[in-house]
Amino acid sequence: MNRTNNLQLLLLIVVLITSQFVFGQAKTSNSKKKYDIAAFLYPAYASDDPRLRPFWPSGIGEWETVTSVQTRFPGHYWNRIPLWGTVNEADPAIMSMEINQAVKHGVNVFIFDWYWYDGRPFMETTLNNGFLKADNADQMKFYLMWANHDVVNTWDTRLNRYNENNVIWTGKVSRAEFEKICRRNIEKYFKLPQYYKIDGKPVFMIYDMPQLIDGLGGVDQATDALKWFKEETKKAGFPGLELQLTMWSINVNHSGFDGSKTKNPENAFVKKLGFTSATHYQFAHFANVNDDYLNILNGVKKEWARIDTAFDFTYYPHISVGWDNSPRTQRSAVVKNNTPENFEKGLRMAKEFADAHPKQVPLITINSWNEWTETSYLQPDNVYGYGYLKAIKKVFVDD
Repeated sequence: MNRTNNLQLLLLIVVLITSQFVFGQAKTSNSKKKYDIAAFLYPAYASDDPRLRPFWPSGIGEWETVTSVQTRFPGHYWNRIPLWGTVNEADPAIMSMEINQAVKHGVNVFIFDWYWYDGRPFMETTLNNGFLKADNADQMKFYLMWANHDVVNTWDTRLNRYNENNVIWTGKVSRAEFEKICRRNIEKYFKLPQYYKIDGKPVFMIYDMPQLIDGLGGVDQATDALKWFKEETKKAGFPGLELQLTMWSINVNHSGFDGSKTKNPENAFVKKLGFTSATHYQFAHFANVNDDYLNILNGVKKEWARIDTAFDFTYYPHISVGWDNSPRTQRSAVVKNNTPENFEKGLRMAKEFADAHPKQVPLITINSWNEWTETSYLQPDNVYGYGYLKAIKKVFVDD
């Protein structure tokens, strides 16, 4: 091989190495981290569920509460109007539209508030008839948050003005009822390809631990029941169950652990029950929400840091849009200054938290997709239009 050939060969090697470096860099720079943005979905805006009629007799679910504020409270400051109208979210065509909008703006998981009362499911039509029958249901994932609280008069605006706390349905269940619920959810939902899983494990969130514990008969009995649930999930062919705690004070404080004998009774309590992860449902569960949104975010950041050091489980950051439940009650604590721009600051804070924990799934939860009666929704309205959805898109899709 002569000198010319050697130079040509050397030049070819340099070009190949340079090309690999350039293309590798281009590939790296174009690769974008994907986040699971999961919005809680409150399934009360359905028009074809007869079990909703006792609370909202007009037949449009809790839209009745949303649209009657001015009639019930003349001159009230709350006057939000949904740009999509009082849609029936149990209609697959409507849900198809909502899925398109959610995915377009970066929301790729719905966490369905899921209820079980009087020995049967409640408010399940939005999931079963709407989401799962939508023609694009394969574009999103979903998982369940068992909202196992008591039902009192809160939903019925004809009665809630009297502040009666009479229990219509209890959230407590016996062991037999608990097993019935778990087996049903494993077969009906966990096995669906759209069900959200972490490392192959279906995620199941529980809202109210005192209710669960009281119904099952105590901490030890609840621990045994949750262990059984995990084993049943494995028997169904999954590597395990991602048991997720709704993080708020009532769920981690329990008299069964003596603080003088246990170094960290809250963490010990959660570990005993077998929870492997947690997130929040609402800022209102741990923060003073009668405040400016940016002040609330400062407290939220401190709470995340506390959880990060005090607990052994994985914490997934949560951002709430706002809080104001005066559509139900006339008077309420109200989050101030929760503009889309400030909401975006909260999203960036959550993104930073997720990025700082690279070993966990980049899951971020948001309250909520459609909590209109608590004024914490992403859906477009007459005040900010698509502002909240655009904030998510800006942070997690466009950037």
